[in-house]
Formats: sequence, C-alpha cells, structure tokens
Amino acid sequence: MPFGDTATNPAHLRLLEEWLRGYRPEELFDEQGALVPQLGALAPAGARRMGANPHANGGQLLKPLRLPDFRDYAVSVPRPGHASAEATRVLGKFLRDVMKANGARRNFRVFGPDETASNRLGDLFEVTDRAWLAERLPEDEHLAPDGRVMEILSEHTCQGWLEGYLLTGRHGFFSCYEAFIHIVDSMFNQHAKWLKVTTKEIPWRQPIASLNYLLTSHVWRQDHNGFSHQDPGFIDHVVNKKADIIRVFLPPDANTLLYVADWCLRSRDFVNVIVAGKQAQAQWLDMDAAVKHCTAGIGIWEWASNDIGAQPDVVMACAGDVPTLETLAAVALLREHLPQIRVRVVNVVDLMTLQPREEHPHGLADRDFDALFTTDRPIIFAYHGYPWLIHRLTYRRTNHANLHVRGYKEEGTTTTPFDMTVLNDLDRYHLVGDVIDRVPKLGYLAAYVKQKLRDKLIEHRQHITRTGEDMPEVRDWQWPG
Repeated sequence: MPFGDTATNPAHLRLLEEWLRGYRPEELFDEQGALVPQLGALAPAGARRMGANPHANGGQLLKPLRLPDFRDYAVSVPRPGHASAEATRVLGKFLRDVMKANGARRNFRVFGPDETASNRLGDLFEVTDRAWLAERLPEDEHLAPDGRVMEILSEHTCQGWLEGYLLTGRHGFFSCYEAFIHIVDSMFNQHAKWLKVTTKEIPWRQPIASLNYLLTSHVWRQDHNGFSHQDPGFIDHVVNKKADIIRVFLPPDANTLLYVADWCLRSRDFVNVIVAGKQAQAQWLDMDAAVKHCTAGIGIWEWASNDIGAQPDVVMACAGDVPTLETLAAVALLREHLPQIRVRVVNVVDLMTLQPREEHPHGLADRDFDALFTTDRPIIFAYHGYPWLIHRLTYRRTNHANLHVRGYKEEGTTTTPFDMTVLNDLDRYHLVGDVIDRVPKLGYLAAYVKQKLRDKLIEHRQHITRTGEDMPEVRDWQWPG
C-alpha cells in the first residue's frame, strides 16, 4: 500500500487526496455518490455483461451426458474371487461409448498427462484421437485436430483445461498416475473453494458438472517404477476441503468401478476422486451385488464372513483393491488355521461413510457405524493410503480405541506386488498376526500359527530374492469359496 499510515500521517493523507482527485470524481459521480446516468448507460445489457455471459455461468449451458447403461459392461463373476480383469480397461470401454454417444454434442473430453493408454483407457482411441494441432509424422498414432482426448505431460495444464471446460458448461474426466496428481494440489484447492462458495452462497450460479479424477497406476502396483511413483496422499489433501464438495471412492473391482464412474459423471458440483488399479486382479462382486454395495458405500461381505448369528471376535475392514485382496487372503488363513474365530468382513467403497453424519453428508449415523464395527471388538483395517487418515475420520466413533489400521507407511522400492504389502505390513500374514495379537481368547493357542506366519515371511523374502517373482501360493491365490 503506498499510503498505509493515513490515519496518523496528515502529509500522506493530503497526498492520497491529491491522487484520488486526479481521477476527477466530480465528473463521474453525482452529489449522492451515484454513477452519473451517461456513464451507466455505456455498460452492455443482458448477456453482453461479463458476469451475465452464459459462458461465465456455465451451468446455464450444461446438457446432461448421454450415458450408456454401465451394467452392459459388467465383468462376469460366477463366484467371488474366481474371475480376473483389469478394472480400468473395463472402464475404458464404458468411457469409449460415453465419448461416442456425446461426440456430436461435443461436450465430453478425457484429460490426462500422456497416460491414457498406460492407464488402460486405450479403447477411447477407437472413437476419437488426441487433440493435436502441430506437425504430424507418419509414425504418429491417434493425433488429429478434432481429437477429444486432451493429453500432454503436464498435470497442471490438464487441470487448467478441465476446469475451464467444466466452468463453461461441459463434462470431463481426468486420468492420472496417483503419485503425480499432487502437482495440481493448489489448483484443486482453488476449484474446491470456488465450488464451496458458489454452490452454497451464490444462488444465481447454476450447477456445473463435477471434476472427476481417476487415480490409477497406484502405490501398490509400481513393479517397474518404484519408490518415486508411490504416494497415495492426494486423498489426505482432498478430505481437508468442505464435506459438501468432496467425494472419495475406492472401488475394489471392475464392477464397482463402473458403478462409481457412472455416478460421478452424473453428479454436479463435486470433486470426485476415484482410486482404482489397472493391473489384472481378482473380481469379487457380480453387477447386482456391486450396485447394492456401492449404493450404500460400505457393507458387510456376508460371503466372506462367518459371524452370522453370533458376535464377531474381530472385524476385518478394507478399503482399496489391494487391501481388499490381502484382507480376504488373511480371512482365508484364519479359517484354515484358527477356525474357531468368528470374523466379520466390512468393505468400504465410499471413504466418507466413515465420518459421522454430522461431518459429511455420506457419513454413517453412529448407530449404523456401531452395528457394522461393534462397540467393543478389535477392528483390523487394511487401507489403501496413509493409515492415520482412517483414525482421523473415525476418532469420534465409539470403538475407535480398538481400531488398528494398516496402510502405506512410506516404504517402497521397485519390487514385486506382494512385497510392497510386506514392506508396509499390509500383507495377509501381518494381518493374521494382528488378529492373533488382539483377540484375547486365542492366547497361547495361536503360538504355532504365529510361527508359521513368521516362516512364510522368511520364505517370501528368500523366494523373491532368488526369482524376482512372488511365491506361486501368493501370486495364484484364489478365494476358497
């Protein structure tokens, strides 16, 4: 400020007055301080005004997407865990047909930092190309001036493109490696703050399409890239923002991913974060079960539990595709070696259901949370990201004192998929050990099982050192049901 002390410095006050009088205010305003009519008449009228231009209030121009039925892309799951699919490749077929159905309307684009094919969304190129206006060489693939995939190795450019696209009344989808979405942290901040103000405090602003992130090539499957590509912390950053704006989804398989993606594309005025792996993995739910599970956002997997009609001895909770796999493998080991244990399996798709309803619209009421997780039994929670976020979301819940969370603790390298979980104590053997340590009635009875778990971890280390691959019993494991 050129004159920050005018209240105490008369000389500066005179200089400020001289400066302001240089604008000749007597020619601009009448004696009451109102703008003179001749100047007021110069302003454009109606939609020609900047603030009234429909492109500055893009919700006025927004048209709903024409969406195919996501159920038509379902993976057949005859039994839980006895089918395999690449979840994002399945999603790519759905997005391809979304692009095709809306091509003539030109109101849908997919954005990403040079990773569309890597993230298994390559089916999009059956119906469109990458937008490209520069020189093209004979060996170039899928480049065209009218392409509707916006791809450049610059996350913040993609974010800016997408925000502008949404704000002017269109729809978009942003696919990115999980570790590098942090590049747009501050840009996400501002969009979330803008949504918070416009959706709740400015009634004349019309809803716009949600900003949808797909985070894949995630922390648990970086077999070739290693530690530099292992960071699930964007979720922690996102949940700091206003609960009315934020949604975070961790679908465990392809059918749940299809449901979540459809919901996100239909939604308005949210920032939706979806985290899903691109590698081939076990599929757990058929489409009917996936719809029911995702509609609730959280639920007991009855087929994996054995506590019906009795109190569970332990609740095994999971959120994320790899944590779900390791939790179910741990449950299978418990059934084999400690069949007397009553286990309840709870899977979380909508992460914000863990918060109290008073804090987030999707949060569970305390009564419902207690019904799922009990009020006094140990909870072993396998989580995709940094474990303390789960504690942060649940610290007010009745049974928080019995909650033990396993997740990513900043241990990683270029290694096998299972070894990544071992390095972070998220693997099936550590999870079984957590149960033994926290179910009092087991006591000394479980000493032999703990020794077997220790031996398996030693075998694992020896095997990957010798072969560079996971043990067949881990790599080829299937749910025994």
